[in-house]
Amino acid sequence: MRLRLKQRPRFLVSSARIPWREALAEGIGTFILVFAGTGAVMVNADSGGTLGHLGVSFVFGAVVAALIYTLGHISGAHFNPAVTLGFWASGFFCKTKVLPYILAQIGGAIAASTLLLISLGNIANLGATLPLDGNWFQSLVLETVLTFILMLVILGSGLDRRAHIGFAGLAIGLTVGLEAAFMGPITGASMNPARSFGPAIVGRIWQHQWVYWAAPILGAQLAVMVYRQLSNGFDEL
Repeated sequence: MRLRLKQRPRFLVSSARIPWREALAEGIGTFILVFAGTGAVMVNADSGGTLGHLGVSFVFGAVVAALIYTLGHISGAHFNPAVTLGFWASGFFCKTKVLPYILAQIGGAIAASTLLLISLGNIANLGATLPLDGNWFQSLVLETVLTFILMLVILGSGLDRRAHIGFAGLAIGLTVGLEAAFMGPITGASMNPARSFGPAIVGRIWQHQWVYWAAPILGAQLAVMVYRQLSNGFDEL
């Protein structure tokens, strides 16, 4: 999720070295994302709805935007295994970095959920994502579409150098907040396996967890396929 540059951004260049700085940034960023986002869900429940659903959605969108501008120049600001796999599938991300990134993202999410459990207690399922009324198929379809939209925005605003400079973080943050606002009550609007996995493993809430891995990964891959066609095989990027 970089700003447009005259030469290809550093995170798009293949490298065989161990990306410990980038992985650390991904872990820290995902920690902050889950701590703020799911923390808002928990505080909203504990305070009798002080924030409200739109307030929680705003927190998710705002923290994503802030993190992109803060850590994007270090790691590319994925904070999401589905996004990392999407960039890898597009050919703009070194395969040797995929596993370190995903492990860091999962570790950051688990650390955030653990700290929230210790500090706030077991409130609101730690912000875990669950299908409404257990309708896993509905959530599978909707989470796929939501992540497709998110990844398309990421590719168009953050990867394509023809995009307006400096607006990637705002565009992506607004997308996350918007999707959380209108679909959160149905699916939890995860769009991010790490965001769902952290509360699930710490709170031991495993119902339909596979949905929140399969759907975001599928949605991101579909977005890569579509944008490849829109950009003439990425030749125009």
